[in-house]
Amino acid sequence: MSRLSAAELLSAADELADLLTDAVDGGASVGFLAPLGRAEAADWWRGRAEAVAAGELAVWAARTGGRVTGTVGLAFPGRPNSRHRAEVVKLMVHRDGRGQGLGRRLLATAEHAAAVAGVTLLHLDTETGSPAESLYRSAGWTRAGAIPDYAATPEGALHATTIFYKHVGPAVPPG
Repeated sequence: MSRLSAAELLSAADELADLLTDAVDGGASVGFLAPLGRAEAADWWRGRAEAVAAGELAVWAARTGGRVTGTVGLAFPGRPNSRHRAEVVKLMVHRDGRGQGLGRRLLATAEHAAAVAGVTLLHLDTETGSPAESLYRSAGWTRAGAIPDYAATPEGALHATTIFYKHVGPAVPPG
């Protein structure tokens, strides 16, 4: 598993696009509607390079057999009153690689990197009732609540989204 630089992200955009289209084709609610074309998915990944270069986004990719089989990201807010937190984004595992612990390893990687970076609180959202909910609960995340009709599935149906959070480092007093 490796953290991608902006140049590495650009270089891997087509591979990352394959993972993203697989996730959407598999019904994952990751912000896109089906059908998601490979070119559109690659362009989306390329569009993240600037945020990676600016330190606003960190992206890790896991490879199995030479291809990208999973990703996770950390989005860092830029406001002074929120520098202690980050959002876990785009945790995806290729359908061929699910059930083998890769999602848990990606999540642990993001949690560790956040703590090392001085982040003390992580948050994320996921489709209510999805298999991801059990992953987050078993990894020590706390359910904050659910918002009805928050996002659309790849097929366009509205569904509830569950918000989770986790403390990953010692709280640092302001000042």
